[in-house]
Amino acid sequence: MPDDEKNSFMSLLQKRKSLVWLLIFLITILWGYAWVLMKASLDYMGPFTFSSFRFGAGAVTLMLIVWIWKVGLPPKTYWRHLMIIGVLQTSIVFLLVMFALRFVEAGKSSVLLYSMPMWSSLLAVRFLGEKLTRRKIIGLLIGMIGLLTILGWDIWIGQSPEVIIGEILIILAAISWAISNIYYRLKVQNLPQIQVSAFQMLFGAIGIVAVTLVMEWGEPVVFNVHSIYYILFTGVLASALCFTVWFMIMSVVDMVTATISTLLVPIFGLMFSTWLLDEVLTTTILIGSAFIIIGIVIVQKKNPRQQ
Repeated sequence: MPDDEKNSFMSLLQKRKSLVWLLIFLITILWGYAWVLMKASLDYMGPFTFSSFRFGAGAVTLMLIVWIWKVGLPPKTYWRHLMIIGVLQTSIVFLLVMFALRFVEAGKSSVLLYSMPMWSSLLAVRFLGEKLTRRKIIGLLIGMIGLLTILGWDIWIGQSPEVIIGEILIILAAISWAISNIYYRLKVQNLPQIQVSAFQMLFGAIGIVAVTLVMEWGEPVVFNVHSIYYILFTGVLASALCFTVWFMIMSVVDMVTATISTLLVPIFGLMFSTWLLDEVLTTTILIGSAFIIIGIVIVQKKNPRQQ
């Protein structure tokens, strides 16, 4: 949108908090629903091929937004950092997640990936000098219990090695996402967020395409109404447009509120995967998910004396 329309929209967000929360609710619904489409896409193409199309479409859309908004290119000194963030946040995360989705249910996958704030909090203590308070320790322990509840139960009930490996890969993806967040804070925090998102996605998409050419060259790809819808929804709407609006929202709400709000994503992921993919929502998954979400809320909650 042009600058005057963008500024008027920002002004509207600042004046009407109800609109902000409505947009947060809608965005998290779309992100939760995207997990169903990511899983369903595997019926039509390989996991890496889908990610190439998805983030290729997303990167092109974000670059168009950057051009329309006249954000411009980042300084050359930041390009290396944006490449690293792109590899960490887009390439590694979604190569691991999409491969794991071949074996792990979509709803459970969304919960495991959104354990990311716990890993970010641990890394922030080491690399950002943040204090590991009693509140954070309690929250992290509760979250870890949630992860062990999901993973441990799978081991005891004799899940296949592929499922267990898939779950571990998703946790590694969450850790990679957390590392990218810390790296962002250290290296590129001064750049406009939309610029960081666009260029890291561009570099991340290039990395995914390179892996796809090596790992899935020559494998069948089915293009039809369903597969094209999956690509456009997850790439253009869920990845590019939703992130653009999300960054605008983050300028009018605090980071803790925004982070906790993202916990709606795995909740919607579980709901949609149960309704649309007939995945079984077991008591163990519910209990483990509840522990993870409660732990993250405790970790992210500000100490009243620090407000």
